Amino acid sequence: MNKIYPSASAALADIVRDGQTFAVGGFGLCGIPEALIAALRDTGVQQLTCISNNAGVDGFGLGLLLESRQIKKMISSYVGENKEFERQYLAGELELEFVPQGTLAEKLRAGGAGIPAFFTKTGVGTLVAEGKETRDFDGETYLMERALTADVALIKAWKADKSGNLIYRRTARNFNPMAATAGKITVVEVEEIVENGTFDPDQVHTPGIFIDRIVLNAHPEKRIEQRTLRTLRTES
Repeated sequence: MNKIYPSASAALADIVRDGQTFAVGGFGLCGIPEALIAALRDTGVQQLTCISNNAGVDGFGLGLLLESRQIKKMISSYVGENKEFERQYLAGELELEFVPQGTLAEKLRAGGAGIPAFFTKTGVGTLVAEGKETRDFDGETYLMERALTADVALIKAWKADKSGNLIYRRTARNFNPMAATAGKITVVEVEEIVENGTFDPDQVHTPGIFIDRIVLNAHPEKRIEQRTLRTLRTES
């Protein structure tokens, strides 16, 4: 089975439609599938629900889909870098489900593992707990959280072999492994594709069984959300 597609747009052409739920990897702008997000925008699909740690920034990442008004709901942990997100939410134009960061990771992991729900102490006694079941274990109160799955997962990895076995690079791993397993269809954007058998099996972070389609983006932009520079002074 050939999993490699010639472009991001080709990889998405026959699997995206209005009203779908997408799980999108990344943390801030680190490890986001840049080309796949742009290609998703170009499809013109509407009324999307996006599960992602954050919503990109204005004009980049998921910010592109917010500008084009293709997202109806975000399930996220942090959205403070996106002014358009703020504007739409405050105007009542965008639905938002805030999820504590560790809980979001576990909701995706559980979804990928076929676990429908789990209990956590995070959020007990806060707004996060409103409308959710609680239960006591060993004298402590826990909150039940439902798992998350997605119609399509868009993720970013460093390298893939032709079977879709993935290696992530450092902190760009972040939410990508969990998103990969939570998608009914998972499309990965990588910087390098190698022959099968190249990887030591112990190096593989996500097995190829979870990956349906592979797209090469050898030179991603890799923007930084907030670049801070400091002038170093040396003593004369």
